[in-house]
Amino acid sequence: MQIKTGKKRFLPLLLLGDEEEAMIDRYLERGELFALYDGGLKAVAVVTREAETVFELKNLAVEPAAQRQGYGKYLIETLCALYGRTGRKMLAGTGEVPSVLNFYAACDFTRSHAVKNFFVDNYPQPIFEGDIQLVDMVYLERLL
Repeated sequence: MQIKTGKKRFLPLLLLGDEEEAMIDRYLERGELFALYDGGLKAVAVVTREAETVFELKNLAVEPAAQRQGYGKYLIETLCALYGRTGRKMLAGTGEVPSVLNFYAACDFTRSHAVKNFFVDNYPQPIFEGDIQLVDMVYLERLL
């Protein structure tokens, strides 16, 4: 379901996808927030329009107890179908983490480009995914 008001109430879950509230604030209001429920909240995603036919998945977060159950992939497939009506490309930015890159590859995303030192330059403290420090932002794309 699309959430049009009270988006900040999803902040605890959004912080799993992006650890810095100030960064979330930069895109949350201009983006469209979606919540996936299945006997309770399972996942959220924020999508922004970056160009006439280009959208970006700015945040994708799945409740820890619901991870590895297909909710993230289902949400991506649903959003790609929805935005495919008017768009040609979906972007997603992430850190250089093999498990995350493999997840997006399984969702038909391919590597587009990288922004050097994005996480170092834009976050006040080091960001880690497991034991991997995020440095560069890797952009992935999927044709819709």
